[in-house]
Amino acid sequence: MKTFLPATVTAAALLISTLAPAAKESAKPSRSPADVETAVRLQVFLDRAEFGPGKIDGHFGEFTRHALRLYREANGLPPLPEPEAPKNGAKSEPPPPAITDMDLASIGEPFTQYTLSDGDLEEVGELPKEIEAQAKLKWLPYQSAAEAVAERFHCDADFLTELNPGVDLKQLKAGDKVTVPNVTPFVIEKVKDKADEESSQKGSNNIDDKEEKKGQPAQIPVSITIDMATNMLQFFDGDRLAAAFPVTVGSGETTSPIGDWKVRQVYHLPHFRYDKQMLKRGERSDDFHILKPGPNNLVGVVWIALNKKGIGIHGTAEPDSIGRSASHGCIRLANWDAVRLAARVQPGMAVSIH
Repeated sequence: MKTFLPATVTAAALLISTLAPAAKESAKPSRSPADVETAVRLQVFLDRAEFGPGKIDGHFGEFTRHALRLYREANGLPPLPEPEAPKNGAKSEPPPPAITDMDLASIGEPFTQYTLSDGDLEEVGELPKEIEAQAKLKWLPYQSAAEAVAERFHCDADFLTELNPGVDLKQLKAGDKVTVPNVTPFVIEKVKDKADEESSQKGSNNIDDKEEKKGQPAQIPVSITIDMATNMLQFFDGDRLAAAFPVTVGSGETTSPIGDWKVRQVYHLPHFRYDKQMLKRGERSDDFHILKPGPNNLVGVVWIALNKKGIGIHGTAEPDSIGRSASHGCIRLANWDAVRLAARVQPGMAVSIH
C-alpha cells in the first residue's frame, strides 16, 4: 500500500545533512542549505497551484522564476525585483527572494516520505534503446523504480539521490521508504483509467491524423497561449490566467507552428506513429514504427492533437529535457504537467503559439 508520512526530520536538518556535501561535488552553482530549503518550499507551493516550476530540484532557476512571476501576475501581486547577478565572477546562483505576501508555510513540510508498493515495481521493466525493439513491446515502462518515484513526485533524479543518502536507489523494493518532495503525486494508474475510458468512447488511442475526428467548439472561453520566448504555456479561463507550465518548443529546423490553432482531440496513453521523415520534414513515409503506450513513450502519457497535421501538445519520456532541448515542432511538457493540462482541455479550445 502506498502511504504518505510526515517527514521524521525537519527539512532544514535534512538539507544540512545531505545537500551541503553534494553542493561541493556538483558542477551546478553553489547554494546554501537554507537557500535549497527555501527554493524547494517555493517550488512545491507553485507546483501545487499548477504554476509549474519544472522539475523539483532545489534551485531558484529560470522556470521557477517564470512560474513565480506568472503566479503573482495571476493573483494580483506586485512583481518582485529581478535577482542580482553573482559578484566577482562567483558561481553561486541567486538566492530565492524573501516573499512575505504568499503563504508558503501552507504546504507544511516541503518533504515527505513515500513507501514503495508492489504496484510501483509493476511499472518497471526492460526498455531497449532502439526504436525497432521498442516497437515490439506492448508497454514502454519505467527503467527503474527510482525513475518511477522521481516522476511520481515531479522530481529531478539527481535531487532524489541527494535526498536519500545511503539509500541504493538502484535496488529499491516494495516496503522501502524514500524522501520525496511534498507535491501532489503524478499517478500513472489514474492515467490508465482515463485511457480505458477514452478507448471505450473513441475506439482507439492511436495517434493518426487520418483517424482523428474534429472536436466540437469549446462552450466556455478557455484558451492556451504558448510563449516561445520564455518556454511557458499559459492556460486562460476567460481573461484569468489559471495555470502555467514549462514546455519545450521546436528548433530552427523543425519550428513549432506560429499562429492560432484549435484542440482536436485528447488522448491518454497514446500509441505513437514514429516516422523519422515526418519528424524531420513534416511528410509521411512508409518507413515507420508504432510505439505502444507507457511513461517512456516518446510522446509521454498524453497527446493533445491540434488542427495542424502532425502537431500536438504532449508529454515526454525525458522530463529533464523540458526547456533544455528542441522538439520536432510539437509542444512538449513533463508527464505530470501534461496530465494536469489535459484535465483542463476540451476539443475546440483555442491555442495560440507565438
